[in-house]
Amino acid sequence: MNNIKRGIALGLFSLLLSGSLLADSCECGTCSCLGKVRIQKIPMAMQCWTFREFTFLETLDKIKELGIEYVEAYPGQPLSKDMPDVQMGPDLTGEQQQWVKDELNKRGLRLTALGVIHFDNTEEATRKVFAFAKAMGIPTVVIEPQYDDLSLIEQMVKEYDIKAAIHNHPKPSKYWNPETVEAALKGLDPRVGICCDTGHWMRSGVDPVQALRMFEGRIWNVHMKDLNEFGSVEAYDVPFGTGKGKIKAVLAELTLQNYPGTISVEHERKEEVMNPSPSIKKGLEYIQSITYFHGYERILGRWEGKYNKHGWNHYGPGYFELCEESGVLKSQGGMGLLWYSAKKYKDFVLELDFKSAKHETNSGIFLRVPEMPISDDYIYHSFEVQIDNASRGIHQTGAVYDAVAPSELAFNREGEWNHYKITMQGDHIKVELNGVQVIDWEMKPSGKINDFAKEGYIGLQNHDSRAPVYFKNILVKEL
Repeated sequence: MNNIKRGIALGLFSLLLSGSLLADSCECGTCSCLGKVRIQKIPMAMQCWTFREFTFLETLDKIKELGIEYVEAYPGQPLSKDMPDVQMGPDLTGEQQQWVKDELNKRGLRLTALGVIHFDNTEEATRKVFAFAKAMGIPTVVIEPQYDDLSLIEQMVKEYDIKAAIHNHPKPSKYWNPETVEAALKGLDPRVGICCDTGHWMRSGVDPVQALRMFEGRIWNVHMKDLNEFGSVEAYDVPFGTGKGKIKAVLAELTLQNYPGTISVEHERKEEVMNPSPSIKKGLEYIQSITYFHGYERILGRWEGKYNKHGWNHYGPGYFELCEESGVLKSQGGMGLLWYSAKKYKDFVLELDFKSAKHETNSGIFLRVPEMPISDDYIYHSFEVQIDNASRGIHQTGAVYDAVAPSELAFNREGEWNHYKITMQGDHIKVELNGVQVIDWEMKPSGKINDFAKEGYIGLQNHDSRAPVYFKNILVKEL
């Protein structure tokens, strides 16, 4: 969306507290809305330049020790002490490429990007880079071309289905100004986007949060830094959360954008070049502390930016449409159940967002469905947290259907996103709706529920296609 619309939307979110990812506290000086975002877990990668005094093999071990799973390689790093003259990049032979893959697999690591890589504006040179990325399974190539004609890059992006991300070094580099990048991307295939280096933006006097908003939907990689100063080329890296980098606001903004990629740690402080790990570890601990969904599993899966329904099955009439880009489910057809068949849950916290198309939309979330649904019998053996603004009492939004009414009416009107937080522990259930606790109940057979299981499946009800329900951001944390 453009900046004017985005500003209006953020203002409304702040006033109404109805955005799908809004929480209760605000500690952000950039925008009152960002402080209320429930920050989602974004996978962390390591830009190998951080360990530029070491070989690629040594770097992999240091990445593994830090608990990071993704790797952004840079061209020119020696592969190992045994191969000091062999450097990471498109010149690797097939045998050497396989060696790299084997070493990554041994450690459970995955290449997510290559960069910053420079090449001539010729088909031969450009193709060589993209063919290497394809062979290595690298989804994003980080570039900083000094030429203006990006048509060859766009051609290769389309041919190889690999993203190209323009990187920004600080002033006076070609792309220090976000407006220059914006102009360069205009009219190109959307897979040609940006690798946002938040630290270099800071050195150039550019607010990283405002710059991120300019590229919503075209951010394919992020180099995240925290610096001791803003607006100084001499600023140096400090652990995340201890500098002027607005790290919490950056992560909140990426969460709001539903950013599909990884965040690369790139700690460049010269004084720490031989041992940056302690500062990185401290920064990662900070990120974990502000990540609302730390420890949660996203059960509506996402792979390389695309959502999928792997692990989900549907019983009965109707179905749910899934938008692969946004991760939004939309109910269609008659009354049925979309249930997550990959796992049974015992004690857990379930959080999700939902929206009603109309006031009379009728749906619900079924909890601990005891067995694979093969008939409607599951409705008598599993509790349902209701979605139905038009009903009252034990059948209204926030109720445990047919059992206990919500203590307060906390739902948003049709067309607005709501947030459910449902905690089941033993025989106890708590339900929070948009931050308001509406159910705190010791479960017992009630209404249509004859009995209930100690563990079971999670299901989403589709009721009819006249008044659809929408779901997104479905996450579970086992207790």
